[in-house]
Amino acid sequence: MKKYVYLFLAAIFLMTTGCGTTATDSAGAASANAGAAQSATGSASSSKAVTITDFAGRQISFNTVPQKIVALSNGEMNIVYALGGELVGRPTATGPISVKAAEKVEQVGSTHGMILEKVAYLSPEVVLGNNPLNTKDIASVESIGAKMVLTQANSIDDVKKQIQLFGQMLQKSDKAAELNASIDAKIKAAETGQSSAKPRVLMVYGAPGTYMAALNNSLSGDILVKAGGVNIAADYPALDQYPQYAQLNTEKIIKSNPQLIVIMSHGNTEKSKEGFIKEMQQNPAWNSLDAVKNNHVEVLPSDLFGTNPGTDVVDALDLMKKLLDAAK
Repeated sequence: MKKYVYLFLAAIFLMTTGCGTTATDSAGAASANAGAAQSATGSASSSKAVTITDFAGRQISFNTVPQKIVALSNGEMNIVYALGGELVGRPTATGPISVKAAEKVEQVGSTHGMILEKVAYLSPEVVLGNNPLNTKDIASVESIGAKMVLTQANSIDDVKKQIQLFGQMLQKSDKAAELNASIDAKIKAAETGQSSAKPRVLMVYGAPGTYMAALNNSLSGDILVKAGGVNIAADYPALDQYPQYAQLNTEKIIKSNPQLIVIMSHGNTEKSKEGFIKEMQQNPAWNSLDAVKNNHVEVLPSDLFGTNPGTDVVDALDLMKKLLDAAK
């Protein structure tokens, strides 16, 4: 009888030992699987590393997709949000901003005057600035542990390149391509059916006391041409400090007789219009212009023409085309 008891106990021992061995093997397999998963995660993370080349020809590398972004102008802000990103710092605004989702974001100055202390407090990974205005700020931005990406928007093509570049940086290239396709479609629609007799236009930029004519190498000038207008200041000599603009030449303006005069400003556009009309009234010859006689002196919204509108450039094209059609 004892013999059978011993055999029974031995069998139980062997079964227990076998189960323990299986548990140990399972734990080892689980550990191996966890290690493999961790390795895979690490590979996925490293795959997010990206190197971009900004408009100044500088190569900037990111180990991961930047999450803390500061934009110094409205166009860059618009594009980041259109791509599905967010900002921790945005350009200072004097009025309502076009990107409602960014209303509560900290304001940090602009491309003309960045407030470094505010930017440093936000600890951004990247600051989006203007080429060449913010080249002087590269060292300061790098000193606070951030990287600066420089772009510009002197044409619709520039805006599209900005969208493509930021899409690459945020790994949203598919969305960037979609946005650019929408812009291309809008340009094609604006060019369709344009008549050979294109309205003559004077584009005035500035504030009371300081007015300039926008040239075709400016974003507003490019929008005008693509919408089907003729810029009467296209051959004016560019200003050294602002090569996208020229001094107003009253004699040439009278001779060209624009059918439409549009006024652009960063600030209070209505005040700019009042100031410009007062200047026109000082020279009775302005009253002979078709634009003045037919009351085709228009103020353009500052969020579409006083600055880079980003993806909203399609709205700027639409508005310009309507104004041109009315002036024919």
